[in-house]
Amino acid sequence: MAPIWTHGVWTVKPGREDDFVRAWQEMADTGSGELQPVAPPRLLRDRERSGVFVSLAPWPSDETIDRFRDAMGARFDAIEAELLESFEASTFDEVAPRG
Repeated sequence: MAPIWTHGVWTVKPGREDDFVRAWQEMADTGSGELQPVAPPRLLRDRERSGVFVSLAPWPSDETIDRFRDAMGARFDAIEAELLESFEASTFDEVAPRG
């Protein structure tokens, strides 16, 4: 079965980019260690807009995604309140797997 992908677009408050990267990495490390995504999550930074980041993670099931979001809820809320201007989340089904 193909993984389910989560995708986030994170717009960080100016000057807080390094703080955000550290906070995201801590959240990703904790969640990945506990819930075992299909592969480690990735954080990408826009080359032209240094405050815009994209995260991607493949998960084995909707239930695992829900458990991750529940477990990280308070940590995410703190990141959002302190470091973000905006956040947009999406969930995708893989339709053309390669490998």
